[in-house]
Amino acid sequence: MPRPREFDEGRVVLAIRDEFWDKGYAATSTDDLLRVSGLGKGSLYGAFGDKRSVFLRVLREYDDANLQALRQRLDDAERGIVLVREFLLGPTDDPTGAAARRGCLLANSNAELAVSTPDVAAEARRTYAAITAILAEALERAQREGDLDPAVDAGETARAMLAAQLGIVALGRTGMDRDDLATVARSALARLLPVPTL
Repeated sequence: MPRPREFDEGRVVLAIRDEFWDKGYAATSTDDLLRVSGLGKGSLYGAFGDKRSVFLRVLREYDDANLQALRQRLDDAERGIVLVREFLLGPTDDPTGAAARRGCLLANSNAELAVSTPDVAAEARRTYAAITAILAEALERAQREGDLDPAVDAGETARAMLAAQLGIVALGRTGMDRDDLATVARSALARLLPVPTL
């Protein structure tokens, strides 16, 4: 019988995720993974496989958690338009600007690896398609609730919202001032979300 694992797998996955998030894939060495996980090489590889395998696992878990949170936020939102606004303004939430400078693990990884690592590009396509579907649902709800012009194409606008948010994330990574990022986000919202005309 295999021996039970003698470590907190959830804690290890989060520690490894944060190392990749902070340093990027290429700059994260196996020694870094061993240090942050507290595992020996045999235990790390036995539990998670090689560096690429563990990276793809933490990226998928990060994406799935974010999708679940986005879905829950829509379910809990008082109005659909609230979720859409929160989505675009989210990168500007941290008053210190640290979260904006850190960026998004998926967006960072896609920028670094999509050309050389098809699995990362596929994961980005999967996740971005799911985000777009949730945003489109929120926009359709906003139309039913009278907060968005019914002539707006929810699918096209959802893709534009995703593109705008990814642009804001990219600008945040450059160290752009948080107030300037918020201005960009509000400008995009004003253009993408026309209110119904009376």
